[in-house]
Amino acid sequence: MVVLIVVSVGILVWGFVAGYPSTPNQPAATVEALLYWAYAMIGLALVSVIVFGLVIAAINDPKSILKLGIGVVVVAAVCGVAYLLAPANPAMGMIQQPTTGTLKLTDTILNLTYLAGGLAILSIIFAEIWSAIRSK
Repeated sequence: MVVLIVVSVGILVWGFVAGYPSTPNQPAATVEALLYWAYAMIGLALVSVIVFGLVIAAINDPKSILKLGIGVVVVAAVCGVAYLLAPANPAMGMIQQPTTGTLKLTDTILNLTYLAGGLAILSIIFAEIWSAIRSK
């Protein structure tokens, strides 16, 4: 874990020292490295959660593997719906546009971020209301 944090900080410091591109004509090696590292960290987190969840579930309660499978299917379905709803509009302010696939993926991630943020706010409100009702 410490190694991952050190590598993350190293990439961030390298980006600040080398400079992030301010125009599309400048080389974007720092941005690409930061994005690829973020992809790797997200992938590592997903694999860790799924694999460790599967192992712990199999050891503690083999029947809970079905619940885990249903959870993975639900998350995949939500990601699929977010992908289908992503418009892949052209990026504003860019001379050279990314590919349609990149735009679609970016919009999908934005949709998932909006959904997660909205659900977090709703869960906070619901928890406060629920605790107020239960305390009476």
